[in-house]
Amino acid sequence: MNFKTFTLNGISVFLGLIFFTAGMAKLFYEHRFPGLIGPVWLEERLAEFQLGLFARFIAYSQVVVGFILLTLRYRTLGAIALLPMLLNILLVTISQNWQGTPYVLAFFLLLNLVLLAAEAPKLLHLVGFRTAYAPAVNSPIRHGLIWLVGLGLVLGSIPLSFRSLTAAYFLTVAGIATGLYTYWKGGRAGKQVKIPSAIPEAMLASN
Repeated sequence: MNFKTFTLNGISVFLGLIFFTAGMAKLFYEHRFPGLIGPVWLEERLAEFQLGLFARFIAYSQVVVGFILLTLRYRTLGAIALLPMLLNILLVTISQNWQGTPYVLAFFLLLNLVLLAAEAPKLLHLVGFRTAYAPAVNSPIRHGLIWLVGLGLVLGSIPLSFRSLTAAYFLTVAGIATGLYTYWKGGRAGKQVKIPSAIPEAMLASN
């Protein structure tokens, strides 16, 4: 693993932990999950304005996006999904005059933009620009299915936490381990390979 990959993966895991734990802390029984950022009482506060369902949607979105970033396999997708979430949270904290929080979120936003900038060739390719890169799936589809099982285990731990916190924690760890296994085994989905601009003359001569 080169320094660039190590740095980008580190940023992805860091942001993934931040938002995964934030969502899980909001959804676990009595908020008994170690969240790195809050507030865990978001649903209770918004329920006063008939927005409890919206708060729960935010929490589940944080879990899913955080899991995507944390398990690395679909890092690009996670960075894309996190961008509107970060912008929305940042604007809410600014409008509510929260002290200090907007600066923290601005830092998270900067890190997310670093991830997106690193994927510029892929993103430009997706919107129709010609680049020197093309997507190449380098692992069997079963790795993606296994990754979905990991996400399912994490989501299943949330209702389980109301019955057994120990079992819920175990299921969460198992889900994260499953997601990371697919990255370790098959690498990142859609890893790019550089396409040569011209066919070497030697290859043409051989034909």
